[in-house]
Amino acid sequence: MRIAFIGLGNMGGPMASNLARAGYELALFDLDSNKVEAVQAAGAAAGNQAITASATASEAASSADIAFTSLPNPKIIEAVALGDRG
Repeated sequence: MRIAFIGLGNMGGPMASNLARAGYELALFDLDSNKVEAVQAAGAAAGNQAITASATASEAASSADIAFTSLPNPKIIEAVALGDRG
């Protein structure tokens, strides 16, 4: 199962890192590439190489069986889900 994780901040980062360490295949997106790299590093430390960075939230979600979002407010969630590139 491939999981998309969109939003890797204070809550999303630790959740995605736990999934990475558990060996799940992940497609990641965050506006801050350092946060994506931190989740990739957590997975790599556990031997998980099936973690990819996506250029957009839409790209991450379109390649996944399930998508999680961890975003700061409803307006941003709506824009990510229903906006021009949602």
